[in-house]
Amino acid sequence: MSQLSRRQFLVSAGASAAGAILLKGCAINPPSPADLSPKAQALSLSPSTTPEITNVKLGYIAIVESAPLIIAKEKGFFDRHGMTNVDVAKQASWGAARDNIEIGSGGGGIDGGQWQMPMPHLISEGLITKGNRKIPMTILAQLNTQGNGIAIANKHIGKGFGVDLAKSGAADYIKEMKQSGTPFKAAYTFPKVNQDFWIRYWLAAGGVDPDEDLDLLAVPASQTVANMRTGTMDGFSTGDPWPYRIVRDKIGFLAMLNGQVWPDHPEEYLAMRKDWIEKYPKATKAILKAVMEAQMWCDDPQNREEMTRILAQRKYFNVPPTFLLGPYEGKYAMGDKFTEIVDPKLATKYWKDGHGSVSYPYKNHDMWFLTESVRWGFLPKSILGQADRIINTVNGEKYWREAAQELGIASKDIPKETSRGIEKFFDGVEFDAEKPEAYLNSVRIKAIKA
Repeated sequence: MSQLSRRQFLVSAGASAAGAILLKGCAINPPSPADLSPKAQALSLSPSTTPEITNVKLGYIAIVESAPLIIAKEKGFFDRHGMTNVDVAKQASWGAARDNIEIGSGGGGIDGGQWQMPMPHLISEGLITKGNRKIPMTILAQLNTQGNGIAIANKHIGKGFGVDLAKSGAADYIKEMKQSGTPFKAAYTFPKVNQDFWIRYWLAAGGVDPDEDLDLLAVPASQTVANMRTGTMDGFSTGDPWPYRIVRDKIGFLAMLNGQVWPDHPEEYLAMRKDWIEKYPKATKAILKAVMEAQMWCDDPQNREEMTRILAQRKYFNVPPTFLLGPYEGKYAMGDKFTEIVDPKLATKYWKDGHGSVSYPYKNHDMWFLTESVRWGFLPKSILGQADRIINTVNGEKYWREAAQELGIASKDIPKETSRGIEKFFDGVEFDAEKPEAYLNSVRIKAIKA
């Protein structure tokens, strides 16, 4: 991208409309066009950047991780790069997204979209598909960091739920519930992926065995509020705006944020069917460039209010915009005393965080998800011997680099290594992707299978 066109882009798409008027009336009605900043300007594409096809169907779940896909659609970033017929399709659940990627858009499904990790790897290996059919996938970008947490029902106020369960006494409380015949019930949104891992790590770090000391099960994100309100669930691991809404609806409280457990952690990803990418490589990079520009737009504080109004619409998240502002500011009411914290380091980020690039898909993060799968017996230990093959097959960081160069991204913002280095967790545990077995040896609670 030339410097001139880059400046034009920043002027036309990056700045919010001056004097934007707050949305009035029903909070989930579409924003008025007068309230919105200009859409991104279309580029004059060369033959090398003109996509082979203009349509694609991308799935998403209504949580903050999906914002770059929605914003790329709403603010014209897809159109800007020649992808003028992008369908950003809400998925009923992660299971539905998995089923829809199997059949592809040609069969009424999807070509790619938003994914918890390591779903792209599991789908590629045929481990969670019907008949164990292998559907090769490619990861193109990390969509975000932060924006997830553990919400606990109000009936457990005063029992010590916080970041460190052992120190607070909540670990003993959970175990006592199991011994009394009324086990603590907690849920995540899909088994053996991100939100299952987050609650397991938190519990185990506090001395609670997630497989022995409580009941864990999968519940779609859209049902989390209703299930906690009816008293059928004690805790949830899920993405905003749902933890935030549980607090706002006064049916629960936030025990911890994932950013407190693993600062600047990898969250969810953009991934697509490999056969689609191989058939339409220029369209793939057009999609990726649009998403990357949307990520930059999302991280601009000037756009925060507009972004929340776009996402809040009935067709997307279907919540009041105020339910989204907090997570984007790092503003939460924490614990059963509802202590307000404002920490920008805990805010949902899409482009940059304290470690540098959010968007780049680091391979050492892929390795952690596979290693954590081994830790909990989701995958056999022997999979570690195949990890390099699996990661190098699924990880598409080369596409990210090519897209970044075509966008004119500064070299300092393009990671030089495929690893972010040693990852550190709140309990002192460290993960070195070169030494996954050392990590497994360092964690006390695990369920490793041969």
